[in-house]
Amino acid sequence: MLLLSAALALAIGSGAGWYSSAHAQQAQATAPAPELVVGLPDFTRLVDQVGPAVVSIQAEVGGKPRAADAQRAQPQQPGDEEIPEFFRRFFGPDGMPMPGAPGMPGARPRGVSQGTGFIISADGYVLTNHHVVEGADTVRIKLSDRREFVARVVGSDEQSDVALLKIAATGLPTLRIGDSKALKSGQWVVAIGSPFGLDHSVTAGIVSAVGRANPYANQRYVPFIQTDVAINRGNSGGPLLNTRGQVVGINSQIFSNSGGYMGVSFAIPIDVAMNAVQQLKATGKVTRGQLGVVIQAMDRDQAKLLGIADGNGALVADVQPGSPAARAGILRQDVIRSVNGQAIQESSDLPPIVGAMAPGTRVTVELVRDGKPRTVTATLNTLDERVAGAGEDAGREPGQPPAAAALANPLGIVGEDMDAQQRSRLGLQPGEGVLVARVEGLAAREAGLRPGDVVLAVGRNDVGSAGALNAQLRGLKAGQAVMLLVRRGGGTQYITVNPAGE
Repeated sequence: MLLLSAALALAIGSGAGWYSSAHAQQAQATAPAPELVVGLPDFTRLVDQVGPAVVSIQAEVGGKPRAADAQRAQPQQPGDEEIPEFFRRFFGPDGMPMPGAPGMPGARPRGVSQGTGFIISADGYVLTNHHVVEGADTVRIKLSDRREFVARVVGSDEQSDVALLKIAATGLPTLRIGDSKALKSGQWVVAIGSPFGLDHSVTAGIVSAVGRANPYANQRYVPFIQTDVAINRGNSGGPLLNTRGQVVGINSQIFSNSGGYMGVSFAIPIDVAMNAVQQLKATGKVTRGQLGVVIQAMDRDQAKLLGIADGNGALVADVQPGSPAARAGILRQDVIRSVNGQAIQESSDLPPIVGAMAPGTRVTVELVRDGKPRTVTATLNTLDERVAGAGEDAGREPGQPPAAAALANPLGIVGEDMDAQQRSRLGLQPGEGVLVARVEGLAAREAGLRPGDVVLAVGRNDVGSAGALNAQLRGLKAGQAVMLLVRRGGGTQYITVNPAGE
């Protein structure tokens, strides 16, 4: 009996040890694994809090032809193939052609464009892109709780690409508005949207740059935020958020030569958007201040000629008659360095600064003229976006041979007098400008001057005949660089010819 009891005790003890070991292994298997990678951002709390205020937008478009579509439908122009990349605005996947795509018909077939928006007030105001709802007959909004509403377009502004919508609802979740001016390159940002109709998709990245100009779209008054956040079709109009969950931008465009995301995305700063929102609420449209100057960037030679050591500023290529700039005494070849204390580093900095101000605003303009600083004051008027100009080949009748140059000049620019009909077609005043018939000088060719250009001035001195052009150019010293004010294709800019570089 004693032996049997000992054997039973041994068996029970062995079983208990096995059970304890198995239980420990099971507990170890079900315990959470330790974090092996630490310090990475986690956006789950942010998404949980802000996600309900992000909405999906469907814009139903009818078959009404639009002037913008007819213009986009024009065949590809010579030289277009030389631009490898371009800004693209994205619609959704349901049969909507991309703006700017070759062959778009003037009368758009019925379809549905997909975009994103976000709620900015509990009583139903929604912000999105202008291009998402442009031309739409019906705009539908779907909330995160699956409720759907037909939205009213309160107002829409093409220049800033901002549209304000209103739905009949109250007590809605909203996004907080952040400060886009505080953004710096390298900061984390998050986008929420509906790429390809996939609602509430989240992507993240960093700010690549701020204050970017858009050279491929007519949005001179938007200093874009550049990011590497993945943006695709359907993301348009969605929020760009900082790590506090505040909206700092509206996702608008990508830079791509394939039509898909390539690591370069652009957002409209929220301060620009909210400025538009306030005006759209009040009047249904957006007005901007205008100084009345045509500006351009400076190259190194131009900055040296104008006495600008650091190369910063906006070079004035032309001043509109009767404009605030003209009344303030601003002249061609002035370099605008600041407006109301806001520095102008690049020429593209000036339009957003002036455009953000209301017409009637009195501004202080600091500029440099002939290497010396000056300060003038101007009262802004209302921006007029109408553009008048002629094509690059409109300077001469077909088959008309160029007239012989009356006098030679050291730059080898052969000018041709224009008649009243030619000037009228180019939008010039009587006695204004000299048509470039031939460019024989190497320095002038290398500077980019070409036949069909119209020289309006040598420096600040207007020229209206080939003789006047030659007289101005003959006054140059040997090897002296000169700035020519040139009209080409409706645009006006200074071109610097530097014979010393030959």
